[in-house]
Amino acid sequence: MKYTKPPLSFEKQADLLIDRGLIADKDVLVARLKSVNYYRLSGYLHPFKLPDDSFKAGTTLDMVWQNYCFDRQLRLLIIDVIERFEIALKTDITYILSHTHGAFGYLDVINFPFLSNDEYTKLIENIQNETMRSKEVFVKHFFKKYGDQHKFLPLWMAAEVFSLGTVHTVYKGIPLSIKQQISKKYNISPKVLTSWIHTIQVVRNICAHHGRIYNRTLGVSSIIPKKNSDWHTPFTINNDKIFSVLSILKYLLDIIAPQSNWKNRLIKLIDENNMIPLNVMGFSKDWENHLIWK
Repeated sequence: MKYTKPPLSFEKQADLLIDRGLIADKDVLVARLKSVNYYRLSGYLHPFKLPDDSFKAGTTLDMVWQNYCFDRQLRLLIIDVIERFEIALKTDITYILSHTHGAFGYLDVINFPFLSNDEYTKLIENIQNETMRSKEVFVKHFFKKYGDQHKFLPLWMAAEVFSLGTVHTVYKGIPLSIKQQISKKYNISPKVLTSWIHTIQVVRNICAHHGRIYNRTLGVSSIIPKKNSDWHTPFTINNDKIFSVLSILKYLLDIIAPQSNWKNRLIKLIDENNMIPLNVMGFSKDWENHLIWK
């Protein structure tokens, strides 16, 4: 089927939404559409729609906009914890791997027994590309001083330009003994930590591209620890909604930065937006009584 829909002016976009039953001042709606692309806003309009694309009775622009603003603030909270975890994980990997195999041990495929030759080759290519794209002063300084002998940075420098995807591949590939030393810090198995890193990477990419988190099925499921009863009391956390990610981030933050006030900031955001239905994000009514959130 050929796509034939023409582009609409902001005014016509507003007329279309109002004709479908959205309650809004047209001038305000046009201003919103000028700041937020129609197609982007449609993700927040969808929960208010009926099967024929009209809006449920009483749907106002303010209701939709509250969802949009809540989602933006939620992304900022999520990115805050992901940044802390990513830095902590890089530190763990860098310290243990470099002390075990040396500054350039990551350049030897034998130190990545859980990667195929193709996966390892791709990893090194990514590291080289990330290094060359970097504008960091320390990168230029290293190659100016040591470039005649080295084409790659020592691991503790290279890790500073790693993407979270690269960190995920490194952790997936390193020897089990090193994985265990790192995962032990978080009181989980290497298999669970690998799963969490992958999920966090997916969520981080959504947030980095300003994608919608609210009311979204992630398409990737984290492993919930089976042997730790805290994850199942008073209920088992559903692992394909954003609540599971928030629970993982809260758990990790309690270890990385136990003094953090992040949990209270999240609760404050939810309280200030008490019209937002939490169940679509995987929250239960008694979520604050879950042992992970105590």
